[in-house]
Amino acid sequence: MVERGHVEKGRVENGTLRTAPRPPGRRWLILALGLGAQAASCVFLFGMPFLVPALLATEGLSLAQAGAVVAAPSVGLLLTLIAWGAVADRYGERLVMALGLGASAVPLVVAGFGGHSPGRLVPLLLLAGAATAAVNAASGRVVLGWFGAAERGLAMGIRQTAQPLGVGIAALALPPLAQHAGVGAALLFPAGLAVVAAVLVAWLVTDPPRPPAPAPGAARPVSPYRSPALWRVHGASALLVVPQFAVAAFAPVYLVTAHGWTPVAAGWFLAAVQGLGALGRLGAGYWSDRVRSRLRPMRLLAVASAVVMVLVAWGDVSGTVWVVVALVLAAVITVSDNGLGFTASAELAGRAWAGRALGAQNTAQNIAASLTPPLLGLLIGDTRYALAFAVAAVFPLLAIRMVPVHAERLADT
Repeated sequence: MVERGHVEKGRVENGTLRTAPRPPGRRWLILALGLGAQAASCVFLFGMPFLVPALLATEGLSLAQAGAVVAAPSVGLLLTLIAWGAVADRYGERLVMALGLGASAVPLVVAGFGGHSPGRLVPLLLLAGAATAAVNAASGRVVLGWFGAAERGLAMGIRQTAQPLGVGIAALALPPLAQHAGVGAALLFPAGLAVVAAVLVAWLVTDPPRPPAPAPGAARPVSPYRSPALWRVHGASALLVVPQFAVAAFAPVYLVTAHGWTPVAAGWFLAAVQGLGALGRLGAGYWSDRVRSRLRPMRLLAVASAVVMVLVAWGDVSGTVWVVVALVLAAVITVSDNGLGFTASAELAGRAWAGRALGAQNTAQNIAASLTPPLLGLLIGDTRYALAFAVAAVFPLLAIRMVPVHAERLADT
């Protein structure tokens, strides 16, 4: 395997890709730009729920119609993740990120300046979500290319903090914009961020060196999906999303209905634990670099996720205030594995298939994330939170056996 960190350009000697040293600070700039690009896309993807009050109050939408508007970007994302990954594999990361961000801004601008009926908003937001999916695979792939194995876990952990960063920006910016300037102005804000990020990516990002193209008539790289290892990483990561979204979706309403918190206090709680979760992702990435493994820490975090969800369920049954502490631990632990599965997918796939593998990884996780709130909501009913949290603990238990630690050891030999 060719070492991918600290490289400036590549040349082929005797069939082997040789690389020259690259100034060490440049790769961190590229990482920062990838983080910014991903955060800009997350402001739109995960910021739409913050516009629901305005859609109900000023645009006259029903709750069901507002739900369709909120879901549209995620549906678009799911439809194109793997396809964008394949484009990144073929044409490079800078082009894909800049093109996806720029393309996502167009329907957002159209939505911002037009009417805001569901029939108009849903297709436009679906198109914007389909375009911004380009950033998910390409920003991860550029980290894979510019960082060596000893730093890649931490670098990918930094990149994975884009989601809480984007959610935080959306929480601060979109509600006041919608309140004082209308829904249209709130939609133009993520469009502007996308344009700025696209320009910076096109200007400053450099694609990592690519392996030499196969000679005419030579065999193409074998699909890594012929082995079960990548399938198992995707499956384990999807299972581990369930407790993460069980906490994210139901912790605020649980604190309000079961413990008498105000909605504002519950919202501040969720914002604070988002920050702690970002630190958890960084810590997990650094840990994986030190132990030279992504999947061993991922398996241990699966064990910890199961334990902490059982603690949350027990805290609810016992009626003690310790359930709040357990929720904080769950909010941190259940998100900490995200970067590990992402990095492992890219490393097991190799450069030729990394974009498609990252797209598949994101697709599996987003499907699990989309299904978790409605299904657990049916289980909860009015008060059965303990049951739902206990059921959520089953999924990381299943993931423990699914994480293919042995395959990672084979890949390193």
